[in-house]
Amino acid sequence: MDIRHQTYKEKLIVLVEPIIEAAHMELVDAECHKMKSRWLVRLYVDKEGGVSVDDCADISYQVGDVLDVYDIPPGPYTLEVSSPGLDRPLVKDKHFLAYRGARVKIRVHTAFEGKRNFRGTLVDFVADDRGATLVVEDEGTRYAIPRELVAKANLEYEP
Repeated sequence: MDIRHQTYKEKLIVLVEPIIEAAHMELVDAECHKMKSRWLVRLYVDKEGGVSVDDCADISYQVGDVLDVYDIPPGPYTLEVSSPGLDRPLVKDKHFLAYRGARVKIRVHTAFEGKRNFRGTLVDFVADDRGATLVVEDEGTRYAIPRELVAKANLEYEP
């Protein structure tokens, strides 16, 4: 895809992911929202054993310089770098594989089997030639949700 036609989030990921990986961390998710007078850029990073405040500060410093050079997003912005937290977003296929058996909240783009929101256990994640499917058990019923329908997925904190 030509970089001129990518969204700011896609451009942001292309620019910052190598920086984060060079620091031996993973970019879990990125958000780029236009607010009233400035942009909000939010990066969720993680590493084995968890990230520290110093890790977040280091990534913020490095990423801020790159965003300024490339003017992504254009104009003033606030940059937040943090750990994914207890309600960790599940974005990449490897996240769904790693958290099989965990409690999740799933929201789909359009109603699937009469529902838009699912809350239950991620029983499995299956990917093959035909696509990927999340198997979620919600209130005793198993749903095989096509991956392309997932608008948002998060772990659900269990105290």
